[in-house]
Amino acid sequence: MYFDWFQPIFTFLSRTSEMDLSGFVIRVPGRSLELVWHGHSCFEIGGSKQVVFDPHDGRSIGIPPPSATAELVLITHEHFDHNAVRSIKGEPRVINEAYNGELDGIVLRTHILPHDNVGGRKRGMVRAYHLEMDGISFLFLGDVGDLPPDDLAQKEKNVSFLFLPVGGVFTIGPEEAVAWIETIKPRVAVPMHYRVGGISLSIKPVEDFLAIVGRKVLKVGQAASFQRDDLLGRQQVWVFSL
Repeated sequence: MYFDWFQPIFTFLSRTSEMDLSGFVIRVPGRSLELVWHGHSCFEIGGSKQVVFDPHDGRSIGIPPPSATAELVLITHEHFDHNAVRSIKGEPRVINEAYNGELDGIVLRTHILPHDNVGGRKRGMVRAYHLEMDGISFLFLGDVGDLPPDDLAQKEKNVSFLFLPVGGVFTIGPEEAVAWIETIKPRVAVPMHYRVGGISLSIKPVEDFLAIVGRKVLKVGQAASFQRDDLLGRQQVWVFSL
């Protein structure tokens, strides 16, 4: 179901602690961007370019594969559940290294972060990508395993969207995820890399994170569309579902 009268919904939601919007794709008048979750850490951003982060192949982790076409794919690290580029349709440019600069109208910068809490000695390092497109900023942490370093916190404070793992075991867990949010203060925090039905990874469910996050929670279904002005003054958590 689609809505063209999005602003009244956001006005209502700003007064609501939690709202289930599953099954709806929210549309706003004029040009908008769309976020789609394909499970695990795979997100698709649709705007002036189609961008996909960390695709999996579905079969290897027990959930449906992504159904996405992209012009650009960003890979945070070379683990099987994050680098299945062949599952994405089209002929995307693939970035699987540190990149800082402009790319076809998109601004990218990279932070190198540990995949564990011992400086990468256990699981190596990951690339966290900051992306700016159509006037909106996104920070995608991949499988980060530790708290934010001071230099990153200063550069990324008040980013529009922060995508961060919350399932623990292989990444930060709920408590560390809350610490990231309190430090970065994004307008919208998006949890990922948590247990869902069918997944074969022994990680925590998103409910453990939601119980302690202390922000308004919106359950947006698999996809949500928005414009930049809709994010002004927000301090929310958007929870996606398959």
